[in-house]
This record gives sequence, C-alpha cells and structure tokens, in this order.
Amino acid sequence: MARARKTITPDPYAKPIAKPLPPEQSLPGKLKQFQSPTRANFELVSPYGAAGDQPKAIEELTEGFKHGEQFQTLLGVTGSGKTFTMANVIKNVGKPTLILTHNKTLAAQLYQEFKAFFPHNAVEYFVSYYDYFQPEAYIPHTDTFIEKDASINDEIDKLRLRATANLLTRRDVIIVASVSCIYGLGSPSEYFDLMVRIKKGDVYDRDKILHDLVRIQYTRNDFSLDRGSFRVHGDVIEIHPSYDEEGLRIELFGDEVDRLVRFNIITGEVTQEMDEMTIAPAKHFVTKEEGRAGILQRMQVELTERLAELDKEGKVLESARLSSRTRYDMEMIRETGMCSGIENYSRIIENRAPGTRPFTLIDYFGDDWLLMVDESHVSIPQVGGMAEGDKSRKTTLVQYGFRLPCALDNRPMNFAEFEYMYPKQVLFVSATPGDYELTKTGGVVTEQINRPTGLLDPKIEMFPIKGQMDVLLYRIEEVVKNGDRVLVTTLTKKMAQDLTDFFVESGIRARYLHSDIKTLERHELIRGLRTGEFDVLVGINLLREGLDLPEVSMVAILDADKEGFLRNYRSLIQTMGRASRNVNGTVLLFADNMTDSLEKAITETARRRSVQEEFNKEHGITPKSVTRKIEEDLRINDPLGIDGDDSVDEDEEIPAFAGMTNGEPGIRPMEPLQPSSRRKTKDERRKQGSNYSKRAENAKLSAAVGATATRHPRAGEDLSAKLADLERQMKEAAARLDFEEAARLRDIIRGMQ
Repeated sequence: MARARKTITPDPYAKPIAKPLPPEQSLPGKLKQFQSPTRANFELVSPYGAAGDQPKAIEELTEGFKHGEQFQTLLGVTGSGKTFTMANVIKNVGKPTLILTHNKTLAAQLYQEFKAFFPHNAVEYFVSYYDYFQPEAYIPHTDTFIEKDASINDEIDKLRLRATANLLTRRDVIIVASVSCIYGLGSPSEYFDLMVRIKKGDVYDRDKILHDLVRIQYTRNDFSLDRGSFRVHGDVIEIHPSYDEEGLRIELFGDEVDRLVRFNIITGEVTQEMDEMTIAPAKHFVTKEEGRAGILQRMQVELTERLAELDKEGKVLESARLSSRTRYDMEMIRETGMCSGIENYSRIIENRAPGTRPFTLIDYFGDDWLLMVDESHVSIPQVGGMAEGDKSRKTTLVQYGFRLPCALDNRPMNFAEFEYMYPKQVLFVSATPGDYELTKTGGVVTEQINRPTGLLDPKIEMFPIKGQMDVLLYRIEEVVKNGDRVLVTTLTKKMAQDLTDFFVESGIRARYLHSDIKTLERHELIRGLRTGEFDVLVGINLLREGLDLPEVSMVAILDADKEGFLRNYRSLIQTMGRASRNVNGTVLLFADNMTDSLEKAITETARRRSVQEEFNKEHGITPKSVTRKIEEDLRINDPLGIDGDDSVDEDEEIPAFAGMTNGEPGIRPMEPLQPSSRRKTKDERRKQGSNYSKRAENAKLSAAVGATATRHPRAGEDLSAKLADLERQMKEAAARLDFEEAARLRDIIRGMQ
C-alpha cells in the first residue's frame, strides 16, 4: 500500500518578531572605566613553588600576553596543577580576572583554591542565585501556560553583590563565575553612581543620608537590622550592607560626621574605626529617580504597536490576551512600582534600544581585564547554547500574546556578543581543548603534561563486554583491599541506579551520582567517597572535569565503544583522568569494538605516559600519590570569612549551597581585612571529624531537636553550661525584640531538655 504524503504547511506564528542586531550595535550603552587601568597587585601565597611543567607553562603564557597575543591555550593534563599555573599568570599579568567555568560545583572548587592562593586580594564567587527556577513558558500543542516559579538563595545573592561592589572599587579582583555572568544585571554605571560615599568630618544632612539609602533600595527597620536594611536612633545611623556580614555605623554631631565605624551585628562590638565609608546599592537592579510615568508611557507605545500587528494578522485571542496581561502589569507598576515578571520589561525600564542586550557582569570589568575559561571544551559551547534556548522559549511567549516583544531583549549574551566582549588577553584551559580554542590560537598550545608529583597517566586495560561484571567485582575487591576507591561510569541514570543496587547486593559499599542529586548532596557523596564511608561511586557525566579525588585508583568505563557525547575522545580522556592522581591509577575499558574515539584516547594517553616516564627518569623523580586535605561540608553562612583552617563547624547546620570554605579571611568590598571570629580550634574540629557519618545518618533526628540552629553547643562542654548559654542567647534576642530568634532558641532548649 502506498504511503500517504503529508504537506508541511508553514507555521503562521513562526514569523520573526525582531531582527537580531550585530554585536557592535547591540551594546546596552557606553560605559566609563570605573577604575584607572593601573597594575593590580596580586599577592600569591603558597607553601610550594612551581614544579613539573609548571615553570615552563607560566613563563610561556606570561611572555605570550606581554608580547600582545590575545588568545592562548593551556593544555594541562589532570593533576598537573593547572590552577597554580593560572594563579601565577594572574599575578604576572596584574589585571582584574574573570574565571569562567561551566557549573557551580567546579566554580566552588576553583573559588576555594584561588581564595587560598590570594588571601589578601578580593576573590569572589558569582553563580546563579536560584535554588530552584521554573521559567515562564507556553506549550502551544497542549495549550499549556507555565507560570514562573523560583526560589532565590539569599546568601548567593550576597556574594554576587560583593563581587560587583569589589569590581567597581578596586583592581585586585578575581571572580570565579558560572555562565550566569552572561545573563542580565543592572547597569554598572548607575550602580557605581548610586553608591553612597561618606567621609569623616564632612557635613551631611541626616535626612539626606536616609533618603540616599532608601533610593538604593535599603529599607528602614528600627527593630531588627537585617541584611539590606538600616535603623536610626537620634543622630546614629546603622546599616547592614546587603553584601557584608558586619554593620556600618554613622555617628553625627549636628550635621557633621563625627565617627564612622564597622561593628559586629550580633554583639554591637566595634571592629574598625574608619575615615571614609562607601555603601553599595542593596540590589543590582537600581535606577535613578525618573518616575514611573516615562516607563509606563514607553510600555503603552510598545503595547499599541504590538496590538496593531496582531489585529492586522487576525489574531484576536492573542491580542486580547496581551492587552489584558500588559495593562495589568502597567497598573501594578503604577501603584506599587513592581509586577510579576518585571524583568521582561527591563529594556523599557532601562530605556535601551530594541535588540540591545542587557548589562552583564562582564560589563563591570571595563576595558582592561583578563579572561580565563576553565574546561573550555565544555564552557565555550555552553555559552553558545544559552541564548538560543532562551530565545526559543520567549519567542513562543511573544508570538502567542503572553509578552511584549521587549521580553526578547531580557536575555543572555549570544555567542557573537560574548566574543565581541573578549578582552585583550584570553586564556583557554583544558586537558582536551576543543576545535574553537585551537582555531583561535592557530593550533598552538602550551602543554603541561608532567606533573609536580611525577604521577603518570593511568594504565589502560581493555576487556570484552561479556563477563564484565565478574571482572569488575574482582578488580573492585582488589582495590578496596588496598584502601583505595573506584569510579564506575555508565550511560544512563537507570543503569547507574541498577548497577549500584547490584554492587550493594554483592557486599560492596556503593552509591550513585547523577543530575537528579542536588548540588549539596553531590558534595556530601564525593566527601563520603574520600573519607571511606563507601568505596564505589557510580555515575554518568558528573565524574569528569574537575573532580579532585586522590583516593581513586581505578576508573571503570562501561560500554566504552558506544560512540556519542559520553564516549567521544574528549569525554574518555576526561573520565580516564580521574585515576591520574593516584600512583596505582588504572582504567578498565569494557568494549567489544575499537572505535575511533577509543583508539585516539588510548594513543594520546600512551603518548603522555611515555613523555612523563622520560621526564621522571631525566629528573630522578619517583611518582607519589597526591595528598589533599578532605574539606568539611560546604558552608554558606559565612563563605568568605573563615580563619586558618579549611574545616567548618561540624555542629553547624548548613542550609544550602553557595561556595566552599577556603581557609582564609574574607575580603570585604571597599574595606581592609577583618579577622573572622567564632571558630573552633583545630583540635576540636579534629575530634569532631570522626562524627561526620553519624551526623549525616541522624540528620532527621537532629532536626527534631532543633538542628537548624546556626550554632550548637560544642562537644565536651557540660550540658548545663550548654543550656545556660542557649538561654542567655534567647533572652538577648527577646531583649532586642527579635522574637522569632528567641522562639527558635527556646525550641532548641526544649529539645535538648
């Protein structure tokens, strides 16, 4: 029977809404240079010097930038110390630096490492502040509209504000960022101009100061000094900056500024006397006082034009829908200054031309800076994909009358715009550089193959798929007997879970890790693997770039001959690299066919191993496994302010993921270093370290007796002393009218009793 041939009719709604502008025309506006382009003084602190191929790589990259090369690529194998090389290049170049990586996990790890290298400079962390985000969307074929739903992490918002405040006030800044850095942010010019600057001895009207604070979105609260608020007692104004842990106090004598101090928010203790003070806005999206009339007028003009287009095309439903939704938003803005999804009107609010992109973090850097793209073979394609996905979703919303065309201009940078913003010095960093990076550098790379530890790339053993479980179980038992750990990679989530169940039934302590596991839980799993809570971690794509696991001596790759994204040349090299930090590193490949990717990966690994053996022989180096301290859980309460140990308090509840601790005092924007307080001694932390697994297993039980306290009593103290201390805190909270805090402490006391 003949098959029917269907005629494909063009979608009447697929008409382009707006013509894309070239990158040189889509700039949101001309920006000034906020800091004079002087050399930034970075002070690199490290207990060790450059070794292996690091000295050669540092010299080549530094000289390349000095001689005017815009693009360079560092090809560094896993465990060769690429981060240390990058740190030395940053120090030698002496410019504000953006380090771009492709996910929060790697950003947190890099932030921790760079914070340790540069304790006296401003190292900041800039990732998406959403714990959960469901974008607004419409599905035409089911006529389903999905409302926007999001949960913002207040602590990450604080870190983002600190990053931008530092960028506009100092040069020695390093920002570790995810792809969030190409998404819309408030105008840096207005952000800079709206900063409130106070000098000791100058004359200021008190009401003028209060008005300026309200203008930059601080709220007055005379009872509780929350983040982003201020309170007034006579001639004393106290502010809790949105980006800081400590408060700022302005004491006036008449209209003269008599005293400026930094103080502890909890105790009120003065920590620093100041001669001048700069207060950055409480939010990134701030605008100068223009009044709402201009915004509403521009919205009305665009609405009228769009309704005329829809009516001309006979789209009655879409026209009615757009009119109703937009007029409701206009009424909300007129009455309250806000509306749901106000970011979709950002182009109108900022009075930008149609087609122009919004301001981003990159605009805050000015013209003189250094860009480093970590794991560039993944990060670069990710940047290119962000704008297309966003455009597809919003085009549908505009076509079907849910949004005005201005919503299309609330978007991330497209790749052409990202390239247009490249500074004069760009470094791509990867163990497997992509074609894009190699094209930019003309195929020239700086190789960093020999490791400071003398470690070789792992041995590779290949087995047929038939009987692979018997081989795998036997080899896992051997590795576990030696006290090492194992990674196993599969192709699907279901396979990872089933294989984990099989291992557990076989008496092997195993867990699985994939994208359904939350960020904080991923770190707990990785830490559990390192501490020996279990021996085998089964995963898919997360066991690749950036994982630093010296305890892992064997990586098993199942279905290694299934060509595709997870088993291409670069993926295989990256996965194999997880075993290269252990002197017994071995990779097991289970495959029936020798694919091109397998052959290329095996050949390249053998080449590198040969180069490393020759280097070790020439320099008399005996390979030894990497030893790396096991960090405690991720901490969010004070991620930038910790003293000289990487650990966090075991008894402190960790509410959410923001960044990793790093062992050094936090740099606060626009102010000198301040020592951190309320930290346990190393001995106390060491004693508590053995209790980690028990604490994880009993998390629910802890919650029942008030585990959400920010500070629990320490081990070894008398119970009555603990209760007395908590009762004192409860009474203090009640005395300052903070009844929610008092009630929370009361519940903890009852639970302990």
